[in-house]
This record gives sequence, C-alpha cells and structure tokens, in this order.
Amino acid sequence: MFDFKKINIDKDRPYWVAFNTFQGIGPIRFLAILKIFGSAEAAWQGSRQEWKSLNLGNRLEERFFEYRQSFDPLVYFNLFNSGPIWPLTLADKEYPPLLREIDSSPFVLYIKSDLNKVKLKTLFSFPSLAVVGTRKMTGYGRQVTKQLVQELVQAGLVIVSGMARGVDSVAHQAVLERGGKTVAVLGCGVDIIYPPENRKLYQSILKNGLVMSEFPPGTLPLPGNFPSRNRIIAGMSLGTLVSEGARKSGSLITASLAAGFGREVFAVPGPINSGLSVGPMFLIKNGAKLVSKAEDILEEFSLDHFRNKRDN
Repeated sequence: MFDFKKINIDKDRPYWVAFNTFQGIGPIRFLAILKIFGSAEAAWQGSRQEWKSLNLGNRLEERFFEYRQSFDPLVYFNLFNSGPIWPLTLADKEYPPLLREIDSSPFVLYIKSDLNKVKLKTLFSFPSLAVVGTRKMTGYGRQVTKQLVQELVQAGLVIVSGMARGVDSVAHQAVLERGGKTVAVLGCGVDIIYPPENRKLYQSILKNGLVMSEFPPGTLPLPGNFPSRNRIIAGMSLGTLVSEGARKSGSLITASLAAGFGREVFAVPGPINSGLSVGPMFLIKNGAKLVSKAEDILEEFSLDHFRNKRDN
C-alpha cells in the first residue's frame, strides 16, 4: 500500500480528481502511478518518457496526453469549493475504514451531505451493514426489510444501500423513520437523482446521512456502473443482508463481493413458492447465515454495546 502520509493531499486533491475524470485509470492503476511519481500532481505533469515506465500501452498514454491538453485540474476543482459536493480521497483520514481494506478501493469518493465533516467522520466510524435486494419486491419482502432494518438501526448500525427501487428504497426509508443514519451509494454522479421518483428520499438522506459515488458529478446511471457501485456497498460494510431477490440479480453480486472481501453474508428465508426467495435460499445453502431477527446479525459482530443500546 502506498504511504499516503507522504502526500500533501490538500495540494494534490485537484489532480486526484482529474485522474478520476479520465476513463481508463482505475484504482489499481492509479496506485501504481502514485508509486512511480510520488504524487498525482507530478504524474499529471509527467513527461512522455516518464509515462513509458508505467507500461500502460501506447493507446492509453496517447489518450491521456490528449486529455491533459484540454482539461485543467485547478479550474475543474474550483467547482467543488463552494458547492455541496466534496471529493474524499484515499489519503483522507475520513475515508471509510473498511472500504480502505479492499484491493479496489476507489481513490476518490464524491460525498454529498448536509452533515459537516466532523459528523461525517463519526458516521464512517460506526459499524455499518449493507441491505440489498430486488427492485420488484413483494409485500413480504417489504415487511421483513423494514422490520429488520429498524431493529438494526435501534441497535446503532448505519445502513448502506443503493437507493434503487424496491428493497434499497425501503431500507433507506426505514432508517429515516427511526431517526438513524444511512448511506446511499449511487451508480451515477451524486448530483443525479436516480431513480427520479426517489427525489424526496434523496433529500431526506442528505439530512440524516450521505450520498456517495466514485463517479464524477454528471455521470449518468449507465448499466455498467452498477457492479462497481455494488463493490463499494459491500466493501464499506461489516456484512451484507439480502432480504429478497432472484437467483441472478445485483443483490447476489453484492453478496458475492462481500464474501470475497471476507465479510459476513446474511439472507432472509422466504416462501418456497416465490421466485424472489430463490436468491436468499441459494445464499443460505452456500454458507450465508439465515436471519429472522436483528439479533442473528448482531451476534456475529459481537456488538455488545450496540445491542445494549437497543435493549435500553
């Protein structure tokens, strides 16, 4: 891992953001670039000969140098100085600690929230659980998602989800009804409300938590963005709970990512004649913990002080 203490991130931040806007350099490549150049600013201003040492290929190098001619990092970064969106980097102490542990940690996260930075840092220090599931939920799925989420919020957990239709939206709303904290991870820019009918939910989340994305503001919700979004949801959470979903679905991708990160996977059993019970049943058969109450989750994390908070 690169030693981020060597970087003056306040000076270097505009160049981290600049690299994030350039398609073709993801988290792993960016860290390799940092190791060679020592800072994002030095890399951005590096010569063609220095870039040759990265062995990224002529095509990517040529695209970068063309992009560099037309993009001014300082001018672009000024757009964030007076706005509600803040680019959080891997070099910042406030960066979500669990997300930092995965191999593909986003090197920039765009954060939008009405909370100040002190409260944001506190929010990231609390244990969090991802809650995901189908967009076309049943009445049963709605009921169990709301019940479990509200019990978990009462125990002090932060709930992370993707603000999608169905389970995600119900999970966020259940948190807000109990006055808890929630994080919505988007597959588009944080300035874009998707789906559009979630405008009111989006605004409520900003007041009681935050919206985040690794995609620059203005990025549209393209299908290819959502697997990347799912890895953030799984990566920043102690575990992932799937309340309802089909066998092949984004929620099972998130659960698979969570297992790959060494995190816990939980699933809610459902009616055997429901196609949306197939996903959770598959997970349970393959090692996920069956969940019927919040205690089933809390005991896996040994969160005694959070359990006491709920009971009191």
